[in-house]
Amino acid sequence: MNTLFRAIDNSPLIIFRIFFGLLITCESFGAILMGWVKVVFIDPEFTFTFIGFEWLQPLPGWGMYYYFILKGVLGISIMLGYYYRISIILYTILWAGVYLMQKSYYNNHYYLLLLISFLMIFLPANRYASLDVKQRRVNQEQTMPNWISLLFIFQMFIVYFYASVAKLYPDWLNGTFTKMLLAGTTSRPLFLEIFAQKWFYMFVAYAGILFDLLIVPLMLIKKTRTIALIASILFHVFNALTLQIGIFPFFALTFVLFFYEPETIRKIFLRNKHQFITSDSKSNYYGKRLVYYLIIPYVIIQTILPLRHHFIEGDVLWTEEGHRLSWRMMLRKRDGFISIKIKNLKTGIVTFYDYNKNLSSKQARNLATKPDFIWQYCQRIKKEYQNEKIAIYIDCKNSINNKEYRTFIDPNFDMAKAEWSHFKHNEWIVLY
Repeated sequence: MNTLFRAIDNSPLIIFRIFFGLLITCESFGAILMGWVKVVFIDPEFTFTFIGFEWLQPLPGWGMYYYFILKGVLGISIMLGYYYRISIILYTILWAGVYLMQKSYYNNHYYLLLLISFLMIFLPANRYASLDVKQRRVNQEQTMPNWISLLFIFQMFIVYFYASVAKLYPDWLNGTFTKMLLAGTTSRPLFLEIFAQKWFYMFVAYAGILFDLLIVPLMLIKKTRTIALIASILFHVFNALTLQIGIFPFFALTFVLFFYEPETIRKIFLRNKHQFITSDSKSNYYGKRLVYYLIIPYVIIQTILPLRHHFIEGDVLWTEEGHRLSWRMMLRKRDGFISIKIKNLKTGIVTFYDYNKNLSSKQARNLATKPDFIWQYCQRIKKEYQNEKIAIYIDCKNSINNKEYRTFIDPNFDMAKAEWSHFKHNEWIVLY
């Protein structure tokens, strides 16, 4: 109780709100300006949603542009602390819509952004340096309970720890995947020559494991904190330049705020803020019920959810079952090809289905390598042929990290009869 509810300066949370609002604003408007909204939501005939959310499809016409503009405006409101609670709730709903509406461009930082947005709904992030305080919608406060900082630290530990553990497989340990990953990030001869050096791609492989495993513990230790910060900046800047993964490197760096003493953050960013001397004798019991009934269950779920693939038959690297929501980031290169046969059960006539007629090139690549895409697409085919009795057979082969192609989907299984399970192995995925 003393540890969780000890009153500390709320400067880290206040500055995090400002950075968070700025980053999601850039993400929202950038998605429009860089053409991401057009490519992902407007050009495709339909999107592959998370299973169970097939009803959630993009708005017609210019609707998705307005959607992202509203997200950007809400990001500005969050940054300024203007009607903060309403703004963060609306943003979380809108971002959840984006996240669940499409998974062709799945990225772990989209998931992390959704989690943090949800948590920010319940935090007093607008109690200082906000328009809500200035316009007297909320009272100004100097402190927050320590559990808020601990929550963010825990979340980043989960992200990095499971990312590190996921890298402990042969093709990462021998540099096979990092060599391929780096080769695909540039076309400049000088960089290609450097990236092809064994010492370099092996360094990247093991530096990635060690960074993910040690960065949070090193940030928690005062003597190693500055070294860890420098390493974190170098790591994320390198990723930003080579991997082009949007705001994630900068988003990850903002969590550093919660590892430093609140007074240090105040001196750097909020020099005019009243100094608060943290004392164990003082407590801030904000969110006591919230901690018991939301935060503790949240912590438990975040701890066990990435483990679910260990309880599903087969290797997740091959089956993809339990891959999402598990912080398995950039671990393998997956290639595949697929053909779809439709058999009319009444006439016996077999035809090949042209999936390129209504899929983008990105969707088609995912269809050839992702079992949930295959299952969902077969459901669409069933609706298209709803007035006929048909069987659907899939000929699909995949290759992991440029190894030999192997059969991915049982070619003799009628996918028109297939069911989908989130928490157990789907029998039509071939195991080895």
